Amino acid sequence: MKTSDDDPGSGSGTGSGAAGGGGGGRYGEAVFRPEQAGEGERIDFGALAYDDITMARLRALGVGAGWRCLDVGAGTGTVSRRLLAEAGVTSVLAVDRDVRFLAERPVPGLEVLETDITAPHSVPGRFRLVHARFVLMHLPERERLIASLAELVAPGGVLVLSDAVDLTGDRTPSTPYTTVMRAMWQGLRTTIGTDVSWVPTYPQLLRGAGLARVGAEVHVPPLLPGSPISRFWADTWQRSRAAMLATGLVDDATVDAAARYLDSDDCAALSAGMLTVWGWKPEGTEETTP
Repeated sequence: MKTSDDDPGSGSGTGSGAAGGGGGGRYGEAVFRPEQAGEGERIDFGALAYDDITMARLRALGVGAGWRCLDVGAGTGTVSRRLLAEAGVTSVLAVDRDVRFLAERPVPGLEVLETDITAPHSVPGRFRLVHARFVLMHLPERERLIASLAELVAPGGVLVLSDAVDLTGDRTPSTPYTTVMRAMWQGLRTTIGTDVSWVPTYPQLLRGAGLARVGAEVHVPPLLPGSPISRFWADTWQRSRAAMLATGLVDDATVDAAARYLDSDDCAALSAGMLTVWGWKPEGTEETTP
């Protein structure tokens, strides 16, 4: 499933729908395996943290009746289903490299395609909305993939991309949480190629792909004891623990201390943010076969 993402993750947000990079591993194989018990629930914690923000943005962009939509790296399908149930779109093609979670909950109007989006011609057709959340951050050749996704947008349609931005900078106070987050990003980059450092370049990349009226916003969910995002991060650390320990930045005791910190009233930290960027395909744009 992201094979679903996220790391933070979730297209539902958290599925990757494609190959990874780094040390040759892949999202969903080296870490975050969809067959591992509880992986669907981990992705859904991410969805609970981000879905309302995603849906509010999509509705503000006018997504609604008559729209044919593509949800890339759809994960457990929470965004795909809400597009149908709440926005009233005509159809959603939900794409992921492993669709077991999507296939578990079929609904009218939801089409499911198991494919690797990094492969040429992997998705047929054009769509009024092309959406990918917590997907590209896990993949190599990101500029090429953004150009490929832009080609799937019909004239007058919109491409919407969301990915994580790391807020643990050099001046961030040192806590168990910040130490473990830095180890997580480094471990995932080494293991599967996850790289959020380039995410702030999204607006320029969408313009470079020929899209217009480009906009962007950042959402940072609050880290509160027992909140969906706190539970998501604690589970994500557990599932990526080996990659984190391999960095030499943390040991088991540090990871466990960070999980306790997240679930305590002492927690005073910023979650990774979600940067969402959108751009419109100009009307009258000549369509070509991707």
